[in-house]
Amino acid sequence: MNRALPAVRLRVPTHEDAFAWHRVFADPDVMEFHGGEAAELSVYEELTARQRRHDAERGFCLWTVVDESDRVLGFTGAQPWERAWGPTGEIEIGWRLGREHWGRGYATAAARQTLERVRATGVSDVVAMVDARNTRSAAVTRRLGMRLAGTFITPVSRREGHCYRLTL
Repeated sequence: MNRALPAVRLRVPTHEDAFAWHRVFADPDVMEFHGGEAAELSVYEELTARQRRHDAERGFCLWTVVDESDRVLGFTGAQPWERAWGPTGEIEIGWRLGREHWGRGYATAAARQTLERVRATGVSDVVAMVDARNTRSAAVTRRLGMRLAGTFITPVSRREGHCYRLTL
């Protein structure tokens, strides 16, 4: 049985969102599959600035996810996979929400909006790179209709990861 997804809105990240992302992602549970610890505020300041450029240049980015009360939940969106390993140059979708927002359908709702927006820019397929132990993110990929396309070992952490793919 499919439950109704919550209402979320995606917006281009503002400079102020760097502070919100820093606060929301300061939880070790949130960062478990993203290096294990919270990044410095300067990392989020650079990331939000880069996302504003991506949106202006490409029409998509990692958008800030807000709920009906305009509360920042995290981010979701798309950007080119720029690492030398994996699906280099392909468009990766991704999401990261604060711990208190897990399990409520926010990631799936926001990711579906992301797919619509990315499709509207002419992108024909996307990937999602997920740590093999991250069952929550893997479940989101399945709800989006993505299929496992490959397995890899990350060069730095030496962890197993999964590459999911979807034709838009």
